Amino acid sequence: MTSILGNGTSALIAFQRALSTTSHNIANATVEGYTRQRVELTNRPGERLGLSVLGAGVQVSGVTRLADTLVTNRLLDSRGEMGRLELVDGFANRIDQLFTDTTTGLPRVWSAFFDAAQGVAAEPTSQAARTALLGRADALVARFDLLQQGLDQIDNEIDTLLAGGADEVNRLAGEIARLNVEIARNGNGGAPPDLLDQRDRLVRQVAELTGVTTVPQEDGSLNVFTGGGQPLVVGAAASRFLTTPDDFRPDRLILALQTTTGLVRLGPGSVAGKLGGALSARAEQVDAGRAELGRIATALADSVNRTSRGGLDLNGNVGTDFFALPSPTPLANRNNTGSGALAVTIADIGALDGVPLEFRFDGANWTARRADDGTPVALSGAGTVASPFLVNGLSIVASGTPAANDRFLIEPTGNAARDIAVAINDPNRIAAASRIRPSADLTNLGQGRVVSLSVTDANDPDLTTPIRVRFTSPTAYELLDGSGTPLVPAVTGTYTPGAPIDRDGWRLVLDGAPRAGDVFRVGPNTSSSSDNTNMRVWANLDDARLLGGGANSANDAIVAMTTRIGSQAREATFSLDSQKGIDAALVQQRESLSGVNLDEEAADLLRFQQAYQAAAQVISIADTVFQTFLSAVRR
Repeated sequence: MTSILGNGTSALIAFQRALSTTSHNIANATVEGYTRQRVELTNRPGERLGLSVLGAGVQVSGVTRLADTLVTNRLLDSRGEMGRLELVDGFANRIDQLFTDTTTGLPRVWSAFFDAAQGVAAEPTSQAARTALLGRADALVARFDLLQQGLDQIDNEIDTLLAGGADEVNRLAGEIARLNVEIARNGNGGAPPDLLDQRDRLVRQVAELTGVTTVPQEDGSLNVFTGGGQPLVVGAAASRFLTTPDDFRPDRLILALQTTTGLVRLGPGSVAGKLGGALSARAEQVDAGRAELGRIATALADSVNRTSRGGLDLNGNVGTDFFALPSPTPLANRNNTGSGALAVTIADIGALDGVPLEFRFDGANWTARRADDGTPVALSGAGTVASPFLVNGLSIVASGTPAANDRFLIEPTGNAARDIAVAINDPNRIAAASRIRPSADLTNLGQGRVVSLSVTDANDPDLTTPIRVRFTSPTAYELLDGSGTPLVPAVTGTYTPGAPIDRDGWRLVLDGAPRAGDVFRVGPNTSSSSDNTNMRVWANLDDARLLGGGANSANDAIVAMTTRIGSQAREATFSLDSQKGIDAALVQQRESLSGVNLDEEAADLLRFQQAYQAAAQVISIADTVFQTFLSAVRR
């Protein structure tokens, strides 16, 4: 009877707990991240009776969380990448819309400006055409500023996102550390499954923000590291995420981690999740977009200003800069201790790539590297006024007394789109005429003709000095001064149709077949009012191959920039869609093992209920047998 009662009681208790666990599963079926639990039953040690052993019933050996560590870790990686791609995709598509929309993009106002220049070239004395050119220039400058403001707004949003995200990570990391203490107190394997679920949910939330890797410990606690390997939670200790001003740009926040060993700055490659996506978007989309947009603005200002200085305005005065664009301003690191300074100017628009450079003084020499990837950049020159540093189209003069490890950041074109402005407001000051003009002697007998004459250096002091090109044969020429006297020393050359003849800041291009004795003249322009020579050059600057070492035009750069931005947006969307598919597959894999299947739980509920009722019946029978026994003894 004792065995019957013990067996029934143990079964009653075991199946009561099984029913309780099943009902707990059902109650949490819709709770995100809940891991299904299962009661593990084992037989109790039997009682030896002679040579036999009588069964002693059943007991609960534990409650198992049906979780797969491999799937859980893969899901954490997926959530980190999902968070990163969502941010990158969102910002990329916003920038794509900003640059490609006809109402906010650059191409329409860019074309309108050069169309207006063509209008002045067609009617150089027309006040309406000149006024229209100034109006188109103002619209173009405003569009550059609008695009820069759009990128700046995203940059400010990233600052806000970093600050809010850092606070949220700190809160979650503190909760994880607290749960580590409670779980470790119960010992490895003894922690309540619901506590483990709660900790896993917090870890997933951190993964969405920063990306994580986890390392379980023997006491049941969980160490959590950022995607870049920095410690976030180690046992009961949680590191702290911070936002701190950038060393070069105090108006911009960067992400850092305060660990027991000090402050660790976190770049785009050291954090995943939403915060990593924000850092990636800033580096690859915002900063790169500003640099390229500024490079186009710089090319516009440089080429138009050089052309304008080579011309004459309607009043007969030498042309001045049409656009105003300040030189790049180096940003000193806030930790600099010396009095060193750098002065930067654009030296070669064809070599300008817009990539930010970091200059560092090591105590004896200056070195430079790319700020985006740290690649060293070779410097030529001594950094003096007489011999400036020349690098990537920049001319840099160092002054003052820098201290060892002083650093400067140079963003050659980062703010050019914001800073460019129209420098004149008088239509008469538009330099449509050229300071020099070509002519062919009426006595020429050959078929040679002038194709073009352009100013290559408006600052050349001999630009307007008269020069004659006299052919000594159909394939050779010599240069004479304005009176017809050969230059000293003599200057001769071989003539090839279409090949330029360069001299004193100008370039003359001839074509056809001249004869010996034919003369072509280059001299100052004296009829500026109706001359459109300079404006014809100006109107074609958008197609002039000024960038990429002479390989690309500004139009090419605009198309390439727009294409790159569009490609980034499409690639980000494709990557996000692919990651969503991967994540959905991982969620399904996890749910197949750890999720609650209500049909299965309902079946278990009926099975355990029947077992519970049967156990109760066993106890009832044991009671009946015992009462019968007592009745028999009383007799």
